[in-house]
Amino acid sequence: MLSNVVSAMEKRDFLKWFLKTQRIKQREHAWILHYLLSDGKLLEKVHFVEKAEYCPKAVIFSSETLNSMPFSYHKNQFVTMDTERSFHDIRLHPDEDLYVQLAFEGDEFLTYYAEVLEDNPYVPGKDQEKLLLEIAAEHILNQAVWDFEHESLRKKIDDALIHKRKKEFYRLTERLLIIQQKLYR
Repeated sequence: MLSNVVSAMEKRDFLKWFLKTQRIKQREHAWILHYLLSDGKLLEKVHFVEKAEYCPKAVIFSSETLNSMPFSYHKNQFVTMDTERSFHDIRLHPDEDLYVQLAFEGDEFLTYYAEVLEDNPYVPGKDQEKLLLEIAAEHILNQAVWDFEHESLRKKIDDALIHKRKKEFYRLTERLLIIQQKLYR
């Protein structure tokens, strides 16, 4: 399940399991994962995501069974397959967030991986999705306020009719017409 908060301990446990059970195409690629595992503060800056290529700083690993590039390191617009260069950049900039994507197969892997996956804030469309949710929330809130005002005014109008308060009745019906017009604009 995607989450926004994954603890360093959960990431550490996942990486330990991953390194024990999964086959990485080249041992140099595993060195980077071991390095991440060895530094708790660095591990706090690590985020497991999908579509890491959209992130400002990312590393993508794939299993030896997949027919894909085994390793790539992305930093801003720069992409390299050089493990050593990637390792040094990660080591020299431990304060930068690092987004990690693992492309491996198997139900067991997918189950464990899903537990540490975080939302990728850099995937295109996230801003539009957030905006749509904000608009929908605002619409629901406005509708709830309108429903409350409408019902409250109708009760006051009924009360004014029952007690034969003509001026209050006209004033309240005028307010009711105004809020109804606001709804249909």
